[in-house]
Amino acid sequence: MINVKRKRKRFMRKFEKLCTVITRITGSPNAVITVCFLIVLWALTGPLFHFSDTWQLIINTGTTIITFIMVFIIQHSQNKDTVAIQLKLNELIATNNKASNRLINIEELTEEELATLKEFYVTLSQLSGKEKDIFRSHSIEEAKANNQNKSKEISRETSKE
Repeated sequence: MINVKRKRKRFMRKFEKLCTVITRITGSPNAVITVCFLIVLWALTGPLFHFSDTWQLIINTGTTIITFIMVFIIQHSQNKDTVAIQLKLNELIATNNKASNRLINIEELTEEELATLKEFYVTLSQLSGKEKDIFRSHSIEEAKANNQNKSKEISRETSKE
């Protein structure tokens, strides 16, 4: 049982490294140039093979297999990158005294809950847009109270003049 877990862990580590290498290589300018060269080479061999079904099948099969495999490799890499970014953001939120800890693990919320939270930040943004200090952090309640206090002060100052 322990040996199976160790083998699985070793396999997963190798798989992670392979995916990282593949995504780096395939995302490079050299990969794009190489693929373009291969497509041109394939097209130039068309007359040699009389543009036969086999000639077309080679490119169709090759691109289908590569695309199918790359979809999963890229998705795996994206999932890993997303988790890493979320962890970094969670760390920043957790260590910032002014940030709301409610946002830690926000990625676990449903789309509906995220939409509600977005409305909160849109409202907060609109309220803070009326302030001069763009670096201030508030809850909606604080932002409304601050905004109302500022409006009252402006009204008093205006009425004194």
